[in-house]
Amino acid sequence: ALPISMEIMHGEGFKNDPSVPSGMENLLTAPLVRGEEESEPDLIIRSKCRRLFRSPSMPSRVIRPILKRLDRSEEDNTPVKTKRRKSLRGDAITEKVEKEEPKPRMCRSKSLCHDEIENILDDDQRELIGDFTKAYLLKTIEGKHQDLKYITPEMMMAVLNGKFKSLVERCVIIDCRYPYEYEGGHIKGAVNLPMEQDVEDFLMKKPIVPVNLDKRVILIFHCEFSSERGPRMCRFVREKDRMCNEYPSLHYPELYILKGGYKDFFPKFQVQCEPQDRKS
Repeated sequence: ALPISMEIMHGEGFKNDPSVPSGMENLLTAPLVRGEEESEPDLIIRSKCRRLFRSPSMPSRVIRPILKRLDRSEEDNTPVKTKRRKSLRGDAITEKVEKEEPKPRMCRSKSLCHDEIENILDDDQRELIGDFTKAYLLKTIEGKHQDLKYITPEMMMAVLNGKFKSLVERCVIIDCRYPYEYEGGHIKGAVNLPMEQDVEDFLMKKPIVPVNLDKRVILIFHCEFSSERGPRMCRFVREKDRMCNEYPSLHYPELYILKGGYKDFFPKFQVQCEPQDRKS
């Protein structure tokens, strides 16, 4: 006799058996058929997976593979950066690498302020006058105040004698001493302006302008020793002049200090002083 399992496979033992239901008999005796289509749950799961890994530009049947990003080696840490662009050609995936040159680093330019420019120009070794148009005409020497230009009594005498008349249209000598000192003795042609207001009224209200623009107007300040009052008044004039003009223009760009003041000038050039017999 055939084994029970073989009987089930062949279905011989269930044929014409009244105890076996007809539906069971058909189920057991029907030929085995291999299903080509997948069940509905499997289709739903696979469809979701495809939508998850599919690019919108790819056909529905193309499943995009999962790409693992490669680790960069330490040798690739260079200033040159790369841009990676991926393109699809059918099912094949290619990768384009473009090199991008490093961008220049933008830095804020350093600009100098107005005061710094003025200080640099005032310290110019070429010894330019205050508006920087030309060099100082008279030879200068060192004095107590490094920011001012000093001349010797001999240079003052050369100016009074007309040595520079072809270049100087007018020379204004400003005596900054008190009136009683001025009356006791002063340089011929000097103007007594002891107060700042006096200087401002005399020089700034109606500036002295040369008729011949090729010539100069120079100012020479002094006091008894040219130690404090003369230099202070010289600085005051330059300050007011800057305020009245657009930088670097000036009404009086060429200023000097008589070194030693009237004290040193009188013994050497008494003939240029009045009165010539100085009163103490």
